[in-house]
Amino acid sequence: MPDAMRAKRASQDPPAPIPRMVKCPQCGKSVPWTPESRYRPFCSQRCKMIDLGAWASEAYRVPAVEKDDDETSSDGGDHLPD
Repeated sequence: MPDAMRAKRASQDPPAPIPRMVKCPQCGKSVPWTPESRYRPFCSQRCKMIDLGAWASEAYRVPAVEKDDDETSSDGGDHLPD
C-alpha cells in the first residue's frame, strides 16, 4: 500500500477510546483501567503489597452473619430427630 493511501486511511481510523480511570484503593491516585496497568486497581507494587499485608494481618475482615438457633432448626436440613 502506498504511503499516501496509508496516511489517508490512518487519518480516518476512529480515535482510541479514553481509558476508564479508577482510584487506587490504597493511596487514591488515579489509575487507568487498561491491560497495560500492571498493578490495577493499584497504582504500584508498593500499594498492592501494603493492601496484601493488611489482609494477611487481618486488618480487613469480611463480616459474617451468625444464624440464630431458631433459623437452623426451622429449615429441617441440619436437625436430627431425638
